[in-house]
Parts: sequence; structure tokens; C-alpha cells
Amino acid sequence: MDIESLRKIPLNNLTDIRTIKIDINASEEERKKQYLKQIKNPYCYKYKDYRVIVSFNDNSNAQNLVDILENYIKNK
Repeated sequence: MDIESLRKIPLNNLTDIRTIKIDINASEEERKKQYLKQIKNPYCYKYKDYRVIVSFNDNSNAQNLVDILENYIKNK
């Protein structure tokens, strides 16, 4: 599903991540299953009234998030 398709999903149809409940005593595999079952779409969900879209950059030359945040902090 592309980003434009994800933007068209009505906000009311998205799972609010605050409602996700995971059994911390379960195995890692079971916790993953619990999360995926509850979130329904891990690439598009909501937080309060905000749509959250998760995407990945397939450019191997792209900076990762840690590098970007480190550069941001260093330049403040």
C-alpha cells in the first residue's frame, strides 16, 4: 500500500496506538503477535487525532534516524 492510499483511510477506521495492551510476560514472538493483531495495520494507525504513517527509505545512502538526531543535537 502506498502512502497516498494510507492517507485516504478514514481516521475513525484506524487503531489508536494508546489502546494497545501487550502482555509483558509473554514471549517476544507472542508480544509481536499481540501487537499486530491489535494494531491491524502497523503502517498506518493513529495517536489521538493524528494519523501516523510508517514508511522506510530504500535508499542505501540515506541517513538513519539515530544519525539524523545526533546531527540535530550537535547543531543546536
